[in-house]
Parts: sequence; C-alpha cells; structure tokens
Amino acid sequence: MVNTEHLIICEHCDCVYEKVVLAKHQKTLCVRCGGVLQRFNGLTIEQRLALTFTAAMLWLFANFYPVMSISLKGMKNSATLWDSVLALSQGPITFIAMVAAIAIIIAPAFQLVLLVWVLSFALGLRRAPAFNLCMRWLETLRPWSMLEVCLLGAMVAVFKLAGLLDVLPGIGLFALAVLSLMMIRIAGRDIRELWDIL
Repeated sequence: MVNTEHLIICEHCDCVYEKVVLAKHQKTLCVRCGGVLQRFNGLTIEQRLALTFTAAMLWLFANFYPVMSISLKGMKNSATLWDSVLALSQGPITFIAMVAAIAIIIAPAFQLVLLVWVLSFALGLRRAPAFNLCMRWLETLRPWSMLEVCLLGAMVAVFKLAGLLDVLPGIGLFALAVLSLMMIRIAGRDIRELWDIL
C-alpha cells in the first residue's frame, strides 16, 4: 500500500512523485513538463507568523497613506489605494473598480487574516479550527492577490507623470512595494508545507 502523504502531484501535468527533503537553494522539477514541484523554504512557523504581522502593518500603511502626491502650479493632490478604487467606480467601467478592490485590498487582507489564524495555532503544533477550509481559501485567494500588478501600474504612472507634473511617491507606495515582496514570500506555494507539518 502506497503512503500518499509522501507524494506530490505536478499541478501542470498531474505527474506523481515522491517528496524529497531539500537543502538551501534547492528545488525539484517535474521531469515531464519542467514545472516546479518543491522549493526550499527555510522559514519556521515563528518566522512566518512574525512576517505575517509585519505584512499586516504594511497593508495598513499601503491602504491608508498616499501612494503618490501630485502638484502643479501650487495645487496639490494625493491619492491612496482606496481613492483609486473610488475614482474607478465613478467612471464608465464600474466593474473594474470591484476587481481592483478585490485584487489590491480585499484578497491580501483575507490572506493575512487567514495566515494569522492558521499560524497562531500552528505555534503550538495544533491545527486551527476549520484548518482545511482556511488552507483551501489561502490557495484560492493566491491568484486573486495582485499587489505586484498594482505596484507596477503605480510606478509606471509615477515615471509617466514625472515629465509633466511634480510627482512625489508616498509612504503608501513604499509600503506596497515591501508588502508585495512579503506576500510572495509568506503566502506563496510553499504555504502548502503547513499541511505536512500539521
């Protein structure tokens, strides 16, 4: 009888492999399609929880501090992520405002709440109540969280407007940049390791 706990399935071609223990900087690739099966993570539960709390603070900075400030002939204006969603909602494509709100505000917030919930219990090597549901939601929300796309758009806007107006990147933009990197680190594919640990 095969022990399925030690098996891993390639998410691209459904090929089945045995899990291996990885050293630092190592990863395993699918022989058939070349997709990444495993990556060395190296984060303990304590480190992941600390990074999650840090990311939650950065989420607050990114959402409530201006992403950029624009000034022209003495007139100044600044915008937060919420302001950009509200501006989109008043235009002809209101649906885009809802997608933007989910991708850059709501999905990351839910990811952080779920991570804090799961990791807080994981500190005591216990499964959180509704662990399976939380892990499924974390996996479902991962493609919807598009902070890096928002960051790229904001940076393009800063460079494009810099020749026409006085543009000053705000605290929100710097927080968004660091938050994007941290979300990739703590809520990426390696979150699945919690299934094995717990």
